[in-house]
Amino acid sequence: MKLRLYFCAIGAALLLGLEAALAQLSGHGGPVRALAISADGKSVLSGSFDTSAIRWSLGTESAEQVLRFHSGAVNAVIFLQDGRMATAGADARIAIWTVGRQQPDEFLEGHRAPIVGLAVSADGSTLASASWDSTVRLWPLHSGAKRVLEGHSQNVNGVAFGPDGKSLVSVGYDLTLRIWPLPAGPPEIITFPSPLNVVAVAADGEIATGGADGLVRLRTVGAKQIDDVQAGPGPVVALAISPDGAFIAASGISGEVSIIDRKARSVLRTLVAPTPVWSEAFLPDSATLLTGGADGMIRRWNVLTGEPIGSSLRGTLADPLAAYAGDHGAEIFRACVACHTLSEKDNARAGPTLAGLFGRRIASLPGYRFSDALKGMSIVWTPETVATLFELGPNAYTPGTKMPEQRIGSPEERKALTDFLARATAR
Repeated sequence: MKLRLYFCAIGAALLLGLEAALAQLSGHGGPVRALAISADGKSVLSGSFDTSAIRWSLGTESAEQVLRFHSGAVNAVIFLQDGRMATAGADARIAIWTVGRQQPDEFLEGHRAPIVGLAVSADGSTLASASWDSTVRLWPLHSGAKRVLEGHSQNVNGVAFGPDGKSLVSVGYDLTLRIWPLPAGPPEIITFPSPLNVVAVAADGEIATGGADGLVRLRTVGAKQIDDVQAGPGPVVALAISPDGAFIAASGISGEVSIIDRKARSVLRTLVAPTPVWSEAFLPDSATLLTGGADGMIRRWNVLTGEPIGSSLRGTLADPLAAYAGDHGAEIFRACVACHTLSEKDNARAGPTLAGLFGRRIASLPGYRFSDALKGMSIVWTPETVATLFELGPNAYTPGTKMPEQRIGSPEERKALTDFLARATAR
């Protein structure tokens, strides 16, 4: 049984130094987890598992600013109405940036687990964040009090404001969609049969969600009816509604992006990317879609024809497992390679290097920022303890970890993985 990854946040190395931040920067060094478009459609903000964000010029297809602050994957990015930007990530922090500055103006703390979603209110006054600590938080950008919205029992995976600013929508792994009245009041709760990974709200107030079952569910304002559209066979991990409201783009880790006709409630066409798609955003023309891939590339697509447009904003990720071609354990490890290196000589990634893994006590690697929960554990990594980690899952075996939830059900495949690690990580 292969590793099962349901809406996880993983990390990968940024291959370029800070001095290469401008035109010389060729792209992210890891999967592109988040995308946002500026109001004028001239700039793109991307966040990556490589722990960086990049502000791109669409006109020149060059990186104009690299934003480095987070110690984990950058899972969410957004342009604010005053021209600034916000980024958030696996380190549970939000950074607010001014164009051209190398350091954030401020950072917001309070969440206790990775932040995976950001939204800004229509009037630009409030930022909302969704976190795996089971809460939504509201952050005033000018003045006012911070708020914590509690009620979800598991990871909150997405958040979006209603177009009139009178409501906030959140979705979570606990199967629920919650519509919170603003400024206060108990939420309306809708329960679904599958975990919800993403949410988007159209200009007319219709709510679209994407779930682990591959369905996009649509709830019309004021109506109790929920319409379902099958977007693909696997989990929907990214969702976007075109500015004119005509289309919904829904993508999964298979690399296929379904373009849904929102009025007809049907898939109009499918875009086929060469790698898994983790993020997407429409340009203001509603006919052009950007997608962020597992290969570090940001691609443009013509939504009306389904064809790619011109060149792409290219990444530079090479295959770190090329030397292990044909090794079954290496193929099982491929789901982990974006987070972890096998050699301490490789560029650091969002997770600690696995070089010299066996015989090392958990959370003892110098120079890596481990959670306090892991520092208090006495696990020593051996083939047996690594096998147990993937048999039980990280949340059960190492509670408090930033590692995404994943399991290997087959004892034979767990052994293939640990045998590979014994060979590949020995110093």
